[in-house]
Amino acid sequence: MFKRLSRRLLALLQLTRMALVFTAIADAYCTALLRMEVFGDKEVLDARRMVAIAAVSVGLYGFGMSLNDIADRKRDLQIASHRPLPSGRVGLLTAHLIAILLGVGALTGALIYSNLVRDWGAVILTAITILLICFYDLAGKYLVGLGLLTLGLIRFTHALVPARMPVVWHPLLLLNHVAILSLVAYRWEDKRPPLTRIHYWTVGGGLALIDIIVIAMIRQKHRPQGLDMRLSLLIPLTAALVFVAIAWYVRRRSPTSREAGQTMMLYGLLWLIVYDACFVYMYKGGLAAALLLLLFPAAYFSVQLMRWWSKLMTLSQRPTFQRVQT
Repeated sequence: MFKRLSRRLLALLQLTRMALVFTAIADAYCTALLRMEVFGDKEVLDARRMVAIAAVSVGLYGFGMSLNDIADRKRDLQIASHRPLPSGRVGLLTAHLIAILLGVGALTGALIYSNLVRDWGAVILTAITILLICFYDLAGKYLVGLGLLTLGLIRFTHALVPARMPVVWHPLLLLNHVAILSLVAYRWEDKRPPLTRIHYWTVGGGLALIDIIVIAMIRQKHRPQGLDMRLSLLIPLTAALVFVAIAWYVRRRSPTSREAGQTMMLYGLLWLIVYDACFVYMYKGGLAAALLLLLFPAAYFSVQLMRWWSKLMTLSQRPTFQRVQT
């Protein structure tokens, strides 16, 4: 019975990719802490708010991953039959139910948070993020360039949920990092359809346009604190350069381009927590940044635990034998 429950739990965690949910939680917590600094909101660390923020992040992340596997279930039968849906470890009805519950959970968390801060912006941004996720999973990823740009926008809007835009550079860095990371990983993994010049221009031009519009909007609203150009911005910029060096190292050391793309994608998502810690350090100091940075090893070891758990479940299955035809 325990083995059966363990397999079901593993399948659900694989469906929702919960090992990396810490990256989303870190993004949202960072924005909440920046809200404390910019708006002078001393109740940001209220336990109810932090739980509500985590609920939004878990709900959005799990909803997006579940919906992605539901949309890809027929294709996965051909190229990824080990995944929970094509392998039959999770039923289609169960997957739909999980996706719906996670989406509702995200909206519920946003409602609770909005009620606590008396600002309904969190609900609006959560709804926008859900719509972006639906667009990507059901249509955007087949449009390649627009889909890669949408991945960045999902991180952008999600990060804004706790405080809209207290410091514009944080959500913009997440947007650009995720979109460019996804573009490079797509190229290295040699996915289909292959990238064309139009796709590169869509991602590059789209990022430039969004950056300009967001900065102009903040400037128009006379929110100088949101465009704070302090010298310590060099810290997250340095972190970005360090990741470029890591990506180059991964590419050089990986036996295949596909493996390099998969490894860089994992490291790139984990690196979002480093960016979050950099911004928290800029505004809240070393202790808060160090506490947030603890989510990095939590996410990494969760990924390793899932891999170990999956291998253990595979080894524990009874071998199947087929009669040799003579």
